[in-house]
Amino acid sequence: MRVSVRRSEIWGRVEAPPSKSYTHRAVVCASMARGETRIISPLTSDDTEATLDVVGNLGVQVRLDSQEWAIRGREMKEPQADLFCRESGTTLRFMTAICSILRGRSRLTAGSSLRRRPIRPLVDALRTLGVDCHCDGEFPPVIVNGGLRGGKTEIRGDISSQFVSAILLVSCMAEEPVTLRLTTPLESRSYVLMTMDTQRRFGVEVEGSENLSLYRVERQEYVPTEYKVEGDWSSAAFLLAAGAIAGTVEVRNLNPSSLQADRKMLELLEAMGAGVTVRRGVIRVSRADLEPLSTDVSDCPDLFPTLAVLCSLTRGKSVIHGIRRLRLKESDRVDAMTDGLRRAGVAISPQEDEVVIVGGQPKAAVIDPRDDHRIAMAFGLLGLACERVIVEDAECVEKSYPLFWSDLTSLGGRVEVES
Repeated sequence: MRVSVRRSEIWGRVEAPPSKSYTHRAVVCASMARGETRIISPLTSDDTEATLDVVGNLGVQVRLDSQEWAIRGREMKEPQADLFCRESGTTLRFMTAICSILRGRSRLTAGSSLRRRPIRPLVDALRTLGVDCHCDGEFPPVIVNGGLRGGKTEIRGDISSQFVSAILLVSCMAEEPVTLRLTTPLESRSYVLMTMDTQRRFGVEVEGSENLSLYRVERQEYVPTEYKVEGDWSSAAFLLAAGAIAGTVEVRNLNPSSLQADRKMLELLEAMGAGVTVRRGVIRVSRADLEPLSTDVSDCPDLFPTLAVLCSLTRGKSVIHGIRRLRLKESDRVDAMTDGLRRAGVAISPQEDEVVIVGGQPKAAVIDPRDDHRIAMAFGLLGLACERVIVEDAECVEKSYPLFWSDLTSLGGRVEVES
């Protein structure tokens, strides 16, 4: 599917989609609880469906409708076939850990992009806890034969916070208490806090040091509950940026006090000069002559594509630091944004851990998002301020925000979809 976006004047109100990160975590915790959990307002997307498929293949009972999922946890069983995680890194990392508490053999496979993303640090940490598991070098597929004994393990904190979250999610099911130590400072720390918050709502307490470098988890039981998923700041960031670029946008269903790291988008938009107001649960962002930005995205890497587009529309030089891990996402996001912005005539200079962008007036371009949902949505935003931007393979937004193109259209965006 190709999508064309032309210079637009947008205005309106839209509801942020439910949080993908919280939906994953709720499904995983519910699957380990004995009894039925109701997940209210979950996100239905390619990634969350991948997690549902895997837990279903492990014997968890799943009943779905558009506004509520009922998950009946039970003692999970050995799968009868490979567990296909599609392109969902969260699914692969979390379910690798889940399989460590099963009896029997599990083999987790992945789509072509995810097969290029590392899993070895998690496998090594689980093996230290007694799990019989291995992977293909650094990458999936992963074979797990169970055996989560517990004890002490360690892992780096600057590769993926999902490795840390995966271990924490299953540690309470180990035979012995688990102590986890990080050997490097934790990046994307808010995602670990989100994991601990979700566990707490299912009755499991994780002891973490103040700097989140050391954790201890005693044996505990997950308790079924009613869990309402809050709005997704990562997806909403695209809508809020659209207001700063091309008009005025109001977004509902966002928690201003959320643990989600991408709540930082409000602070960054204000720093760039956009009009931002928060009132009665509605976030309003209005267009402005954007100012250059200097910021670090180590703890909110998903904002990088959006910020790169915003910086390309300023008058001056912007610097975005903390981009190293972005080379290990669904695509090499640094390279993808560099290539796309250069096609649009934007001066951008990437280094190992920072990128310099000199803003101006981008021109029409055809963009290959490299099957990366956030790259596709970011360049959709660029089209709002250009003669025309064409995004190839635009259906990749279904990974996290299936309604993105229709929501952008509802706000007045000149969006044309070609099948």
